[in-house]
Amino acid sequence: MKYIDLNCDMGELPEAIADGTQESLIPFLTSVNVACGGHAGDERTMTATIEQALRWKVAIGAHPGYPDRANFGRLELNMSEGAIADSVFRQVRTLADIAAGRGVRLAHVKPHGALYNQAVRNRTLAGAIAKGVARWSRDVVLVGLAGSPMLNVFQEAGFPVAAEAFADRRYGPDGTLRSRQLEDALIRDPAEASRQALRIAEQGTVIASDGSEIAVNAQTLCIHSDTPGAPEIAAGVAQALRQAGITLRAVVR
Repeated sequence: MKYIDLNCDMGELPEAIADGTQESLIPFLTSVNVACGGHAGDERTMTATIEQALRWKVAIGAHPGYPDRANFGRLELNMSEGAIADSVFRQVRTLADIAAGRGVRLAHVKPHGALYNQAVRNRTLAGAIAKGVARWSRDVVLVGLAGSPMLNVFQEAGFPVAAEAFADRRYGPDGTLRSRQLEDALIRDPAEASRQALRIAEQGTVIASDGSEIAVNAQTLCIHSDTPGAPEIAAGVAQALRQAGITLRAVVR
């Protein structure tokens, strides 16, 4: 039997929490990655997202990003290794403390945005992320791009890892995500996202922007909560995977 986790970045948009859009996604997921004060998120949004996740019994993880709310953590910053480690630690600890107050421990940590994308290629940056998380705990899964060196760095730092692929993003020929500055970076069509998710789960590959086939051996699939039509995408992906006999299950240590 095949298993895969379906995760989503959450707690980033207060309006999506208030109008119910965020919680409409959660029934189709097995994990949520909660913004914890860097690129987005505050005590109120973290608390609300944790409570929603607990209602639906999905795994809860931290989603630290560059401390740059103006650019939603999607602009590359030139921060020192120590500054990155400090920022990641503060963000993860903040969410962990709120979660502990509700009797739950974080299951995973997944970097956000530019921090994630830079760490895909930059071992020093990936190491800084690992150092920041390790100051809180090593008893947590670190999530990174399938096939990238960042996973090796995380493992070398003593963490269990989960290789991630994306249902709602297109890939470049080098196996990295297409820049959001390009018009075709996002997959907005639920049917197309479902086909990509199913291909990843069953064949371990995606079709890149140039038509080439790329290996993506993943344990977890991401859908972004701010992708237009995210609830429909999540519903379609979950249904396609289950109909194919694939069990949705959180990645935990």
